[in-house]
Amino acid sequence: MEIRPHRIINRKKTKKIKIGNIFVGGDSPISVQSMTNTLTTDHNATIKQIRELQDAGADIVRVSCPDEESTKALKKITKATQLPIVADIHFHYKRAIESAISGAKCLRINPGNIGSKDRIKEVIKAAKDYDCAIRIGVNAGSLEKKILEKYKEPCPEALVESASLNIKILEDNDFFNFKISVKSSDVFLSVKAYESLSKLYDYPLHLGITEAGSLFTGSIKSSIGIGKLLMQGIGDTIRVSLSADPVEEIKAGFEILSALGIRSRGVQIISCPSCARQAFPVIDTVKILEKKLSHIKKPMTLSIIGCVVNGPGEAAQTDIGLTGGGDGNNLLYLSGIPHNKVVSKDIINKVVNLVESKAKETSN
Repeated sequence: MEIRPHRIINRKKTKKIKIGNIFVGGDSPISVQSMTNTLTTDHNATIKQIRELQDAGADIVRVSCPDEESTKALKKITKATQLPIVADIHFHYKRAIESAISGAKCLRINPGNIGSKDRIKEVIKAAKDYDCAIRIGVNAGSLEKKILEKYKEPCPEALVESASLNIKILEDNDFFNFKISVKSSDVFLSVKAYESLSKLYDYPLHLGITEAGSLFTGSIKSSIGIGKLLMQGIGDTIRVSLSADPVEEIKAGFEILSALGIRSRGVQIISCPSCARQAFPVIDTVKILEKKLSHIKKPMTLSIIGCVVNGPGEAAQTDIGLTGGGDGNNLLYLSGIPHNKVVSKDIINKVVNLVESKAKETSN
């Protein structure tokens, strides 16, 4: 279905940078990324997880490189995967250099703990030599000592000042293939920092609420923070940070983009919470359909409404719709037009077949 006019977001035009075969910023699609949680030294497990993330729709994957053994394993990992890999670097600048040599397409460095300006300059040289992008990853939990002493505690101004200082270092060294993040676990702090940073610079921004929490809590916090920024046209790539399977981060990321009409992947199910009017078990039906349709990658909307109060209206706005009817005679809609009736016991099979058929049609 077409995006309705009131859902159009005027996105801020930022510089376009390249991370492997993916562009971030400018007119590029807002990319969705995650991070592996396997031991990087276990390259087989890490490669397997990256492929799972790719299958879920990830555009970019970050891999932690805490030691030399990890950067050596990174060489095998980057050769075995199609997605651009971001090397996550903390404390030791040499790990960044090794990661660039091992095939990383982006180096994520936290200025607060990477070391002196000279060390950062060495990282910049490696990024230039091996065609790597850089992410300046400012985090409220690891600000530079001087900045923390100045502001006494993490605040939006502190995060933006940290980012500005490190932007200048990159610019002074004639390096511009970078993006920026200013993350905090506090939604308000993060949003304010990103809003301020967006007014000052036109470099692409990596959005996220760091250490957001569990699948349930973290998804809600991230949706509020990332969603608010995206609605203002701020943001070029996103990561939903969850204490959960990284695949769930990709799913949550696409749900946020889909809800805002920015980018869709797979079947978006619009369903009612159910009540005494329901003509079939809505909640169980939706759970089953989510599992059975999880393999569909083509963007599609599906409404599952238990009665005729809101059902026809929702069906008019979705690719496929189902409205509960009396005596178990439920009505199926295709592109908003009534199609045929289906008894409750046949709902699952009928809907799955229709969705799969439509997915094949749109792919041909």
